[in-house]
Amino acid sequence: MSKLIETKHLGRVYGDDGVRTVALDDVSIEIDKGEFVAVMGPSGSGKSTLLHILALLDKQTSGSYKFDGKTISSYSEDEMARVRNEKVGFVFQAFNLLPRTTVLDNVELPLLYSDIPEHKWKDMALRAIKIVDLEHRLDHESNQLSGGEKQRVAIARALVNNPEIIFADEPTGNLDTKASHDLMKIINALNKEGHTVIVITHEEEIADYARRIIRLRDGKLEEDRRTK
Repeated sequence: MSKLIETKHLGRVYGDDGVRTVALDDVSIEIDKGEFVAVMGPSGSGKSTLLHILALLDKQTSGSYKFDGKTISSYSEDEMARVRNEKVGFVFQAFNLLPRTTVLDNVELPLLYSDIPEHKWKDMALRAIKIVDLEHRLDHESNQLSGGEKQRVAIARALVNNPEIIFADEPTGNLDTKASHDLMKIINALNKEGHTVIVITHEEEIADYARRIIRLRDGKLEEDRRTK
């Protein structure tokens, strides 16, 4: 396997000299293409900060980060945006769907910011919607869906560009037990198809789907172990 993510002595500090909050402190990890990793830790441990840096939504204040072999600090803002759009898919706890907008239109949204010709958008969106088994909800607006269906739409939207890696931040946080496991089965199947997956969760039974667990505490790497 080849390395997709490599951090060395990664640090993230918020604030200035007056009030400084250390969110990450000396975190060094490597993640290969095709891995399924769960990131765990108590509230305030740095989980979301790490995900935001790895997903190119934030930048570290110390240390280095290579994504797909290239140091992030060498990327221009336009290159960062292109990589986020083409290689990265996001799934968030709050769904982040457009209200009173159809499932199809929500899934097509990332394509608005791509170089892909518009005539291809619908077929790409339909393929992603089929993966999450929501063809029967195609023309329903997002506010007409259950929580589990909304999160499946969010996964379809994350998949529409066929990204190399999927980041999921507490994706089951607003779901009941059945919907949570249905969702994780979809994510697990995507990983088996070759997508790299990084999931932030505080639930052990959700982390059980992963094949590696990284634990943070107080911004530091506490544990990094393979489970399968």
